[in-house]
Amino acid sequence: MTNKELADLIFPDITKTVADYEALYPERDLSENAKVTRYAPSPTGFMHIGNFLAAIIDYVIAKNSGGVFFLRNEDTDQAREVEGAVEYIRHVLEHYKLNPDEYEYKDTLEQKGSYGPYIQSKRKEIYHAFIKHLIIEGKAYPCFMTQEEMDAAREAQTKDKRRIGIYGKYAKYRYISNEEAAERINNGEKYTIRLRSEGDFNRKFKFNDLANGEMEFPENDIDIPIMKSSNLLPTYHFAHLVDDHLMRTTHVVRGQEWMSSVPIHYELFKTFGFKMPKYVHIPLILKKDGDKVRKISKRLDPEARMTYYEEKGYPIYAVIEAIMTIANSNYEAWREGHPDADFTEFEFSPKKMSKSGALFDLDKLDNISKNYLSRLKAGEVFDLLDTYTKEYDKDFNEIINKYKEYTINVLNIEREQKKPRKDYASLSEIKNGIWYMYNELFTNVEYNFDTKFSNEDIKEILNTYFNDYYNESDDKDTWFNKMKEMAEKLGYCTNMKEYKENPDNYKGSIAEVSNVIRIAVTSKDQSPDLYEILKLLGKERVLNRIKNI
Repeated sequence: MTNKELADLIFPDITKTVADYEALYPERDLSENAKVTRYAPSPTGFMHIGNFLAAIIDYVIAKNSGGVFFLRNEDTDQAREVEGAVEYIRHVLEHYKLNPDEYEYKDTLEQKGSYGPYIQSKRKEIYHAFIKHLIIEGKAYPCFMTQEEMDAAREAQTKDKRRIGIYGKYAKYRYISNEEAAERINNGEKYTIRLRSEGDFNRKFKFNDLANGEMEFPENDIDIPIMKSSNLLPTYHFAHLVDDHLMRTTHVVRGQEWMSSVPIHYELFKTFGFKMPKYVHIPLILKKDGDKVRKISKRLDPEARMTYYEEKGYPIYAVIEAIMTIANSNYEAWREGHPDADFTEFEFSPKKMSKSGALFDLDKLDNISKNYLSRLKAGEVFDLLDTYTKEYDKDFNEIINKYKEYTINVLNIEREQKKPRKDYASLSEIKNGIWYMYNELFTNVEYNFDTKFSNEDIKEILNTYFNDYYNESDDKDTWFNKMKEMAEKLGYCTNMKEYKENPDNYKGSIAEVSNVIRIAVTSKDQSPDLYEILKLLGKERVLNRIKNI
């Protein structure tokens, strides 16, 4: 029996050849420097920050070169697929505006691009054509190893301290005749298809990783499975080869954990005579944990999940900027020189990635986010807060929309200054910073006045100010002068330098008097500008709060 007859027995309905698919998916008509990248997640879990780093780099490489960024759903491991994972991947890309140029979604049947299907489970016939080609060429074979036989091989290899895998004498079905293979197939025996490896583990080959430089690996000599018996879908490695070749991927961005797969992928591309894409193996994302630095963990660290950043309400801009600072060591310097440029204008260099791991610092994200939010107009912050609270705090959303203009004015306190306040790192923090401005929320509050003041002192300050000096129509200078006049009248120092030098000569300072009023109307001892707060609250709210004390 010839190889072709065996291949026809295994794949009787596959009539297209590798050459046919080469013609269906020709080289892309792009400029010489254009790069084609793909974000190709497996829906076996929800997106984490390492996945997001890869997606950002894919996107920047493609956009910066005028190339193509496409999304591929690698769902061949269907037994481990997590419900909702595909939809969440789509959501994250849309949320951060990393919109693929080509994609396909199961739930909408929507497809864009000429190199699909972009869902691997829909590409079975393509994979079978490539596998059939290998069988005809004598470079692949059906393997009938049972689980018991594979366990026995592993046990023997462990005992003899040999490498684990199906190679050499352990690849027992590599050597059977086509006739025996056909008989077993006709008898209904289960089988996988394995690559008939031509590699020699004792030989080395050179591989240039764009992030890590030139490296040496031993050749792959393991007869890896390339098609599973359970659903006739290919293994990850084989699908990777076929898809990246036919989709004309030029650059593959993936985590360092895939470095061990390089020999397998090198051999697969070599077996077909295809040009390999260029690879960028990105570093692990690390975090500080006390005095130690460790790999960020999906189990231990909530910030490892991409859901964390939406739940906290970090702006899109801030998250992307924080990720870009760990993607390339020179990004921050570039940003300083290009404050208004889109991040895709940055020329990403794999060589400027950390080799030892990328340290992700939440404090840095907070700082980026605070700076960003402080530069926005109050109306823009309101729009972000409105969107966020619709999803995560519906009650507060009703309140801020009931008093929309008032809320915008509250958010505008001390915003239009040379150095605006940087109170908020995320949208989830805003409610805690302004809740006291709403009567609906200003209930059952606790007042923590400075213990140096007696109740009589507090009453004296509040009664004197609100009976004799308070006028909601005062401008800021008039208001401040009245505060000074009242403080002096009651025995408080209005000159902070003088007070520090002679504190025993006074009952306290004007700052402490102001804080009594601040606590009375807000319950907080720290807040934005007191004058602005009093003006926005208005006479009725202010006086009601004083009475309630």
